[in-house]
Amino acid sequence: MGILKTILVILLVYYLIRLLARWFAPKLFVYAARKTEERFREQFGDFQSFGNAQERPEGDITIEKKSTKNNRRSLEVGEYIDFEELE
Repeated sequence: MGILKTILVILLVYYLIRLLARWFAPKLFVYAARKTEERFREQFGDFQSFGNAQERPEGDITIEKKSTKNNRRSLEVGEYIDFEELE
């Protein structure tokens, strides 16, 4: 009789935990996401002020590209020396 009672208590606790998890897990995840967002805004909120420094009119599109021109000086580092193997 003791084994049956123990199994019944284990099953009851298991289903109770599942039920509580269904109720409180979404609220817990929303709370964690909100706190993470607040910390993110605290750390990186000041970077937004740098992006808004150049007040542009709404709808203005600007495309900024790096120069695709090859820099010959960086390619020509020095002389090429051909080495021969000695035996």
